[in-house]
Amino acid sequence: EMLRSDKNMPQLSLSEGNTIFYDYTPPSTEEGVTFVFYNALTGDAGMWLSEIAPALQQAGHGTLVWNFRGQANSSFTPGLALDDLLIVADAGRLLLELKPPRCVLVGLSIGGLFAARTYLAGWPAAGMVLINTLRRPGPRLAWLNDAALRCAEVGGLELIKDLFGALIFNEEWLAQNRVNAFKDTPYTPLTPEHGHYRLLSDCRSADWDVPYEQLDLPVLVLTGLQDDMFLNPVDVATYAARLPQAQRLDLADAGHMVPVEQPQAFIQALLDFTRSL
Repeated sequence: EMLRSDKNMPQLSLSEGNTIFYDYTPPSTEEGVTFVFYNALTGDAGMWLSEIAPALQQAGHGTLVWNFRGQANSSFTPGLALDDLLIVADAGRLLLELKPPRCVLVGLSIGGLFAARTYLAGWPAAGMVLINTLRRPGPRLAWLNDAALRCAEVGGLELIKDLFGALIFNEEWLAQNRVNAFKDTPYTPLTPEHGHYRLLSDCRSADWDVPYEQLDLPVLVLTGLQDDMFLNPVDVATYAARLPQAQRLDLADAGHMVPVEQPQAFIQALLDFTRSL
């Protein structure tokens, strides 16, 4: 394994055709932590890098942002299962290579599951932030996962956004972004070779039966109350109650995509949380 650093695009090379794109800035102060960000399945490092990472760095903290294999600039060889086991293993390899100090693992949606599994696999962390992660496995979740994949097959991420946008985003975001939705041009399907297709397909088998009692570190459970896709308040309360050191923060004016919809409130939540560590 070797680090290959182009000017703007450092990559961890795992093997021929397999790389992990990452962006790492260590903490600049003694008391600084390193926020390690986990994307959602069709996410991208750019979501964290534009506004959130610079603000955290300015406060003296470090940031490690990366893309799963199958996401932008993280390559994979055909036939590889891009599932939860691979993603968690890749996280471990990246952390082992960079050894960021005082990690706070931050995951959006299923990214929070990967963060939890990273800690359970033995990676030390000072804290964890689960953004709209907690959910109950069952027929409804399986249906949603299959629906997202079917959308991608028929019309790519564009169709997913058009069909599910009103469930995923808060109303303010919908108002501002309506102009970019429902275009007159044909949708472009994702082929089974595409990384996003593989991730959506292969992570349907992800194991959501997490031993929450073993996440024995401070965990911030961050919930956007306008998340109409995944939020079940009873389930969130049930799982959060199993966390030994849970802190809860509900945002009334955010949906599923808190870092996109409310970046300033999100940054503030992270800074407040680290002060409690």
